[in-house]
Amino acid sequence: MDNKVRKVLTSLIAILVVTNLEAQTQVPKLVVYITVDQLRGDYIEYFYNTFGERGFKRLLNEGKVYPNIRFDFPEVDEASAFATLFTGSNPCFHGISSNRKYDFEHEREISILYDPAYLGNFTRDNYSPKALFSSTIGDELKIASKGRSDVYAIAPDAESAILSAGHAANGAFWIDDTNGKWATTTYYKSVPWYVERYNNGVESLSARLDKMEWTPSLSIDRYNAFPYILDEIPFKYTFSEKERKCYPKLKTTPFVNKEVNRLAMQFLEYGGFGTRACPDMLSVTYYAGNYLGNMNKEYTHEIQDTYYQLDKDIEQLLDAIDRKVGLSKTLVVFTGSGYYKSEEEYTAELDAYVTQGEFHPKRCVALLNMYLMALYGQQTNWVKGYYHNQIYLNRKAIEDAKLDLGEIQRKAAAFLKEFSGVQHVTTDYSLLFGDWNEGTAKFRQGTHHLGRGDLIIELQPGWKINHDNPKEKVKVIRNNAVLTPLIFLGNGIKPERIYREVKATEVAPTVTYILRIRPPNASQSSPLKELSTNKGELAIPAK
Repeated sequence: MDNKVRKVLTSLIAILVVTNLEAQTQVPKLVVYITVDQLRGDYIEYFYNTFGERGFKRLLNEGKVYPNIRFDFPEVDEASAFATLFTGSNPCFHGISSNRKYDFEHEREISILYDPAYLGNFTRDNYSPKALFSSTIGDELKIASKGRSDVYAIAPDAESAILSAGHAANGAFWIDDTNGKWATTTYYKSVPWYVERYNNGVESLSARLDKMEWTPSLSIDRYNAFPYILDEIPFKYTFSEKERKCYPKLKTTPFVNKEVNRLAMQFLEYGGFGTRACPDMLSVTYYAGNYLGNMNKEYTHEIQDTYYQLDKDIEQLLDAIDRKVGLSKTLVVFTGSGYYKSEEEYTAELDAYVTQGEFHPKRCVALLNMYLMALYGQQTNWVKGYYHNQIYLNRKAIEDAKLDLGEIQRKAAAFLKEFSGVQHVTTDYSLLFGDWNEGTAKFRQGTHHLGRGDLIIELQPGWKINHDNPKEKVKVIRNNAVLTPLIFLGNGIKPERIYREVKATEVAPTVTYILRIRPPNASQSSPLKELSTNKGELAIPAK
């Protein structure tokens, strides 16, 4: 082979390598991040035979599929999961440890995102993303594009909408619990004309509410995934604004996913996504948890119908994206929130076997306060209260008395450890100053030092929490981690099934890697190597 032929072949090889590299790492025109609150991978498997070919099956057959993502902290809920997925960091950095927090000054429970500095649009609630300390994927996209990218989020609830949008987004929209309209906060400056038209027109949710009826989509014999269903009577639910919790109940039915799709179609039709020089981003949240009226039931016809209808909603959204922008130009990210919430009630016979005992937080707080009074004087209450498995001490009184906070926390922890049902007590001091181990690391990852209690109580399995509220029946609250798939589809990504677990903190840096922008500022994980061209090594085109 002479030198001329060799040079020509070398050049052709170099062109092919560079072309292939560019094809694999193309920047999408649009990112659609689909998160399904309380999605269960095992349910997708159980109900698989009832699905069509272009919803769940399309994601599984045409996408790059990871079987499960793992969160590195306990008590995962909607807010903490969404903040982690979109920032690539854990609550110890991004600051969102749960949906709600307790305002001890006004003695009330409020949203973690409550912010009285901002009014609501189409809602009386006050929210902002200021409690989120980290940037999100959308924030970094806004920074990289100098604001030219459009970033929007649509979700049933305010927490998932705002946390998936971030600080710099154009807007975040959720369904208001009182009027059923698509609401937002004045923190965001953009309310597109088509959202206002939708809220005020004949297509609004309230205008269609009396015609909505949830009944089985299939014949009852098709819902055969569980052998534990005792009720063979087809369910039927209707909705009226006169009914208490009308919209919160509707938001736990398949109708909420259809409402999300209705608004998403407005954005795809009129928002100009994929037409700008810089990529755009649309975050869409669906719901796949229990019906609010059925929280104490498992293995129901309702949950099977929810997944059957969700399959159709996913199909509709993917087809709309393909039609308006093209899946080849769109990166679709699909995953869930990593938990599944339910309440269990046992018969008296089963309760005797399953339940180990009851833990009473009010009694615990009272006894701890008496103990600290015996040690440090009775001139004040040394304990503020209990919330979400954490005890908050009266730090101002401790400071005024010139006492050592760390010492009081240690003595209080030793006292609480003697309570029946208490597995372990972790102090804020130990988490702050490195006196933690593998067993307590999860509490460090799952809390932020600015909002954490002084003592974190971990109960033994099988113990109930009894708040001594005569109006509230004691239930076993389960918040188990579940199998949660992660799927990347479109944008030239080749179908593949990768049989390994990934961390929830790896999702955001992977998306930003594909977008060729910086990861969120608190993210410390690397992109998933299967989604990066270099497979973990530097890919240098041949010369």
